[in-house]
Amino acid sequence: MNGTNLTKIALRALANNKMRSLLTMLGIIIGVASVITMLAIGQGSKKSIQSQISEMGSNMIMIQPGADIRGGIRQDASAMETLKLKDYEDIVNNTRYVSATSPSVNSSGQAIYGGNNTPTTLYGVSADYMKIRRYKVQDGDMFSEQDIQAAAKVCVIGKTVVDNLFPNGENPVGKVIRFKKLPFRIVGVLVSKGYNSMGMDQDDLILAPYTTVQKKILAITHLQGITCSALDEKYTDQAIKEITEILRTNHKLKESQDDDFNIRSQQELSTMLTSTSDMMTILLAAVAGISLLVGGIGIMNIMYVSVTERTREIGLRMSIGAKGRDILAQFLIESILISVTGGLIGVILGVGASVVVKMVAHYPIYIQPWSVLLSFAVCTFTGIFFGWYPAKKASELDPIEAIRYE
Repeated sequence: MNGTNLTKIALRALANNKMRSLLTMLGIIIGVASVITMLAIGQGSKKSIQSQISEMGSNMIMIQPGADIRGGIRQDASAMETLKLKDYEDIVNNTRYVSATSPSVNSSGQAIYGGNNTPTTLYGVSADYMKIRRYKVQDGDMFSEQDIQAAAKVCVIGKTVVDNLFPNGENPVGKVIRFKKLPFRIVGVLVSKGYNSMGMDQDDLILAPYTTVQKKILAITHLQGITCSALDEKYTDQAIKEITEILRTNHKLKESQDDDFNIRSQQELSTMLTSTSDMMTILLAAVAGISLLVGGIGIMNIMYVSVTERTREIGLRMSIGAKGRDILAQFLIESILISVTGGLIGVILGVGASVVVKMVAHYPIYIQPWSVLLSFAVCTFTGIFFGWYPAKKASELDPIEAIRYE
């Protein structure tokens, strides 16, 4: 008996039990739809994290003072004064794999303009900070190198600060705000970047020359941090190695001594976050995959029932010349048709559910073609795997006993 005839017989058998066939497909439909939706959410989250880290500067390197033990007491890293201006200058002048470098000092407090005020953070940086963090000026200009040399009281502000201090929509450029009683003239407004992957508002900040913040706000000579960017993400490790050598030399550290500074890169953060995202995606997909297993068990159960109900039919087919392999193929085709049809419906529902999640919950989604193909392949395998044993049992029935079956 050829494959076309077997397929027609299988389709006729399924059509005679439409409701039962639909209910059998339901487990496969839910399983495939769940897997596609969960993978879309997981991959969307991963893409969103990678995109936001890229916006922050995927080749960014952050240098902070390291904790130290003094008098048997471990000092907090923020209290250490191990980073100096010479460290910053040597990194600028003596590295090959670093493209931009900025000192970093900061202070939190109230920014005031007229009757409006807002809590924010003032960052003392150089002009290179814009390149490192990929900030852009929307209105006005960035402060200049001359402003840094003169410790000028000028600043560039983020959109959140603009919205809080200038709620009536007036142009803030040229206006004077106060931070810890010190007046700052606004020379520019940053392009909005929104929230990052860790929920931090990237627009709630004020940028000023680091010399101004050092001398007139904090009254310190050391740096609280240094921010760099490698020539390219692939050169991050080489850049970190160069920076480490420079700092250890400047700080006169012996080989046996630990670093008195910490270096972290966005690459590490990206790897950690995407690893966590991948783990969650696998977990979600595994939970959703249980539905596919349940659906497969449902197929096996229904195929057992079908074999039992059609025992006399099987006996008649065998008595007029049908071979065991024909009976095996017939029931296997029925099983595959149930799983494949359920898989197709599940794919459509899964894609639709993903789009609904994006539109209603505003959650980032990303449907990868491989996830659809994988779900479809798994449901086809499920049909073959769970349909094989009942089909095999049907093919091994004795024709005479099958005809006598009541």
